[in-house]
Amino acid sequence: MGVSTDPAAAGHGIAASSRLEPRPWFDVYGYRFTVTSTADGPLKGLLQDFGFFRLGEGGPAVSIELEEAEPDYSIVPPCDASIYTPRNVVYRYGGRRYIDYGGRGLGIWDRVAGRFRVVSRDLNLLYEAAYLFLLSQIGAHLDRRGIHRLHALGVELDGRAILVLLPAGGGKSTVCTALMERPEIRLLSDDSPLIDRRGRVLAFPLHLGLRRGQEHRVPARYRRVVERMEFGPKTLVSLDYYRGRVAAAAEPGLVLLGRRTTAPECRLERARAGAALRAMIANCVVGMGLYHGLEFLLQSSAWELASKAGLGLSRLRNAVALLQRAETYVLHMAREVEPTAAAIVELAYELFR
Repeated sequence: MGVSTDPAAAGHGIAASSRLEPRPWFDVYGYRFTVTSTADGPLKGLLQDFGFFRLGEGGPAVSIELEEAEPDYSIVPPCDASIYTPRNVVYRYGGRRYIDYGGRGLGIWDRVAGRFRVVSRDLNLLYEAAYLFLLSQIGAHLDRRGIHRLHALGVELDGRAILVLLPAGGGKSTVCTALMERPEIRLLSDDSPLIDRRGRVLAFPLHLGLRRGQEHRVPARYRRVVERMEFGPKTLVSLDYYRGRVAAAAEPGLVLLGRRTTAPECRLERARAGAALRAMIANCVVGMGLYHGLEFLLQSSAWELASKAGLGLSRLRNAVALLQRAETYVLHMAREVEPTAAAIVELAYELFR
């Protein structure tokens, strides 16, 4: 992939600002990128999200460039839209993708040059556009390496991974904050830990998203509220709150199939093999709950579409490798989070020691 070194390179049609901040560098399991921004807010948000992967020095990398300015839609060549999503409309022309964020922002993705540039007056949009772009590109990069995301909460205890599978909005981050109140627990990811070919769990720590009413669990200086393009406001927790408590990797340990209940007590029972496999197919092979980014990943060639079958098999192999080395239980969560966290840790200690 090519590397953009000039923020004002001709061909993008968007004048760069002289106020671009110095670019930090990141390496996420071989996916390298830099970020520059004319606004502090989006840059600080991305620094907090990807701080675990920050590099001390640079090298060849994808360039993410954010500018707080009024987007100029006259630079988009005349063409029909190719992709529609709830967040944006995408136009393809001359090897580039022009992404219209509902008239509030314009993004240009030049895959050959390795450059993604977004212009908007909306700082929340600048941040979210860059964050979602990176999720889609990092996910695709990891898939090519045979490392796959799992939609789950992942924490580590005594070198073993505890994974809690719950749907979006099911309470993963709430359970995470309760578990992390115990000093022996370390974080892998609150939403999408990574599974390698041996079934090992690798860290993918970004921010934590708190459910409404749970803000009190984290001091205010570690929280920020973002207005999302599609789903409204959300409270995010910086990983600085858990500084020094992120585990780089963990061996398979315990997989919990989470179920929300109204019961006052938590209940755990062994999961049937079929139920565990179905849950892994949904949350890893299919990737329900994970952001994929159709505007960046959807391809048109028959070869690229056919290759998705091989990707599914790779994800399935990793999922099976994990299940073969882990204990699987159904977790019937208590109405309050503290009994649930206590039951998880108690079971983990019983199995790991």
